[in-house]
Amino acid sequence: MLGVFSREVADPPEELVAAGSRTPSPKTRASELVNRFVNKSSPAEVVSLQLGSDGYLVHSRVGDSPFRPRLFAVKDDIFCIFEGILDNLGNLIQHYGLSKNSNEVLLVIEAYKALRDRAPYPASFMLGHLNGNFAFVLFDRKTSTILVASDADAKVPLFWGITADGCLAFADDVEILKGSCGKSLAPFPHGCFYSNSLGGLKSYEHPKNKVTATLAADEEICGATFNVEGASTIVTAMH
Repeated sequence: MLGVFSREVADPPEELVAAGSRTPSPKTRASELVNRFVNKSSPAEVVSLQLGSDGYLVHSRVGDSPFRPRLFAVKDDIFCIFEGILDNLGNLIQHYGLSKNSNEVLLVIEAYKALRDRAPYPASFMLGHLNGNFAFVLFDRKTSTILVASDADAKVPLFWGITADGCLAFADDVEILKGSCGKSLAPFPHGCFYSNSLGGLKSYEHPKNKVTATLAADEEICGATFNVEGASTIVTAMH
């Protein structure tokens, strides 16, 4: 999966900017990143959407796994790419009043709509009730809101980086981002979410703990590592 968002929508974390500035490396524009991702798949295996000037969402079934299925849906102008499995999908379907044949990506869209429109609770509460292995990228075109999250155990890989033209990109393939983001690249921290309208990068697993970053060594693929302060585990940069 691939989600790319323009600077007008997403404000890249300063740590990713700093990582790329410290060790300059080749980058490409967002449109080139999208084209490379799309060209890895046959036309029947990929769905690519340009969200006006806000960015792109690309869903590919290449390398899809029954243990980490990739799903894509659009409902009420909310676009979502979901990878993984929710262990408590049945209970959540009942909670949100969805039909029994609803899948994970439709559930996430409905949970986001409830959060946006009427929830008296923070995003960390909604996300904390998603039990399983997952990562997703959601975009609400009506409000230009981005919501990206990764499960607490990081069982589904997710990375983010900054392209040459300053777009914020998310993908489950570190190599595809490396070619366009250079050292402005990091593993997305597990148990966390990023939203341009909900306070940036936060931990939903430890909502009272701050998420910080350290710059990685030059020989590492990723230029930064994000950690949740006080958490028992950390996200380590890939070598």
